[in-house]
Amino acid sequence: MRVLVQGAGVAGLTAAFEFATRGAAVTVAETRHALGGNASWFAGGMLAPWCERESAEQPVLDLGRDAAGWWDAVLPGQVTRAGTLVVAAPRDAGELDRFASRTSGHRRVDEDEIAILEPDLAGRFRRGLLFPDEAHLDPRQAMAALHDKLAAMGVEFHFGTDARHVSGFDRQIDCTGMAAVDDRLRGIRGEMLILRTLDISLSRPVRLLHPRFPLYAVPRADTQFMIGATMIESQSAGPVTARSMMELLGAAYALHPAFGEAEIVETGVGVRPAFPDNLPRVETSGDTVAINGLYRHGFLLAPTMARQAADLVFSQDGTKELAHETDGQRRSA
Repeated sequence: MRVLVQGAGVAGLTAAFEFATRGAAVTVAETRHALGGNASWFAGGMLAPWCERESAEQPVLDLGRDAAGWWDAVLPGQVTRAGTLVVAAPRDAGELDRFASRTSGHRRVDEDEIAILEPDLAGRFRRGLLFPDEAHLDPRQAMAALHDKLAAMGVEFHFGTDARHVSGFDRQIDCTGMAAVDDRLRGIRGEMLILRTLDISLSRPVRLLHPRFPLYAVPRADTQFMIGATMIESQSAGPVTARSMMELLGAAYALHPAFGEAEIVETGVGVRPAFPDNLPRVETSGDTVAINGLYRHGFLLAPTMARQAADLVFSQDGTKELAHETDGQRRSA
């Protein structure tokens, strides 16, 4: 079976892997001229299904529960399994209780345990929630590593290519996100900063709850931190706004004053595709299978959606082959 995967974001790369491991000859076509620059490139990389349940439906937890295991098996060494720490200032203690009531898979931690988990946050927060089974990865490193693994498996990549001008494939897997022709999709703009500082170290993603602008800080290599959390109903991919910059920096400073002296290494914007219910879909139309609507859960949900797409295609093809065999047997009889 020859399969064309449209798009080299996290959905496209995971789909390419699932089809290639099942024996398909896979080609990936990407309109960009290199890996990156899409919404996946600006993701936080948190594999945090229990935390996400705070604002997401139960299927997000169900679909994302095994994501860390998938990434760990496919790309050993890329996943850090240190959990997620959720904290709030004493004045926002109600936010912590609300978060706890809407989630599971956590245990409460006090000031002393927070100091053990994250020494640089010692004395800053009295209470928190630890989600011990969650994990994180660096999206850019993971995408580059998955690209290299796919290339070694024989997957062909064509960058700077419009998939509409490519033919000769048995199946096409549409992973083009907001570029897909689907009136049901809406854009969710997410803004992020990458800060660098030697004055603070974190072992795991830390979420700071706030009634107006909650924040997450995800540690990365080279003393860098990805700071994010904005969710704006907009398809604009323009630069980070001054308002968002001030809110993100203010929240980072509230997490730890050392962020006030950090270098701003990069700002970025990703527009995530979402359906009205904010849940992903795998849908078929002729010989095309579409994976879309991953919303803010790209790295968390992409592995399961890719498996669903591959299961669908191979089960359909098996049914077709069985039908052809049965028809042939009838004619010979």
